[in-house]
Amino acid sequence: MAAKASQPSLPPWGNALAGATGAVLANALVYPLDIVKTRLQVQIKRKPDDLIPLTVDRVHYASTMDALSKIIDDEGITGLYSGINGALIGVASTNFAYFYWYSVVRTLYLSTQTLPKPPTTAIELSLGAVAGAVAQVFTIPVSVVTTRQQTQPKVERKGLLDTGREVVNSEDGWTGLWRGLKASLVLVVNPAITYGAYQRLKELIYPGKTHLRPFEAFFLGALSKSIATIVTQPLIVAKVGLQSRPPPARHGKPFKSFVEVMQFIIENEGPLALFKGLVPQITKGVLVQGLLMMTKERMEILFIVLFAHLRRLRSAKLQQAATAAAEKAKHVLPMISK
Repeated sequence: MAAKASQPSLPPWGNALAGATGAVLANALVYPLDIVKTRLQVQIKRKPDDLIPLTVDRVHYASTMDALSKIIDDEGITGLYSGINGALIGVASTNFAYFYWYSVVRTLYLSTQTLPKPPTTAIELSLGAVAGAVAQVFTIPVSVVTTRQQTQPKVERKGLLDTGREVVNSEDGWTGLWRGLKASLVLVVNPAITYGAYQRLKELIYPGKTHLRPFEAFFLGALSKSIATIVTQPLIVAKVGLQSRPPPARHGKPFKSFVEVMQFIIENEGPLALFKGLVPQITKGVLVQGLLMMTKERMEILFIVLFAHLRRLRSAKLQQAATAAAEKAKHVLPMISK
């Protein structure tokens, strides 16, 4: 117990840096899936009698593999990494903000407790939701710009700053950088659904089992994440629709709310279209979640070792300064006494 209590810990910004680093690595590895799911979510199936195309991209994708194939054929391998700079900046900033505010909020909560005890599951989920909401407020502009970049036609592709100017110069002005904020705030319930589903499935599939094997935990994690994604997918699709360029059928008029996006999709494609892009969304979510937690733990260990080394260097320098000051004092004091 004593050894555990003396284990070095990271400051809030150290936890944030470890989380952001892990998230960037995880998302970089699965970024092509992010491109595919975004393209699938913004496209609207064109009916034979439609005179105006309903989607920005004239290419229609039938499935995840079809999208991967067509993007490579039309844009090359680099097409699968369109907008990756902005996306990784967004991932880094969002996760840094999340892990930072989570550490701060959790520390503040624990400081208010008269008896030192770990927070309950409900409290942990609430703290995570608060941290997620605060992080979204600060970082959603990068998400808006990245979504625009991912859905831009090849001939109109722009850089991060130019795309940001396009958003600001649109009908919404500066507030356009916060499009989809309400949907993003609602989507902070996704981790709560994931954790709740995990606990329930654990009781149903492995009743009475306290410790799970790694593959059993991964299976439950993947299943619970899939359930959470299915439940929140309509909001995810609506958020992407809000943040992307309005389809030609709306004559440049942007959507005002995620409810309006849902209505437009249902009218043109039917209610099942609210779940388009579900396969790459789930695949990406499961892979990123697993990779994130794996790399975050490694990063935390790395930063703990790094901070311990920096502390030792600082202590050594302070000791040298103290020794030098003591030596100087030895020479000065006899002169004063004389």
